[in-house]
Amino acid sequence: MQIEITTEFIKLDALLKFSGLADTGGEAKLLIQEGKVMVNGEVCTMRGKKIRSGDVVAACGDEVKVL
Repeated sequence: MQIEITTEFIKLDALLKFSGLADTGGEAKLLIQEGKVMVNGEVCTMRGKKIRSGDVVAACGDEVKVL
């Protein structure tokens, strides 16, 4: 799946909600805290990580490429 952002970056937890990988902000927070989210192939536990165009985020068996 691909998601296009119109800003310089989007925070990781917001991207999870926006893309539908998480239903709520609370679910996004839990996924990140439990180490179930990968950014560019590496586990990321920082909720506020800035995701920029070109980054790939994976969670729950799905992958999102940010355009």
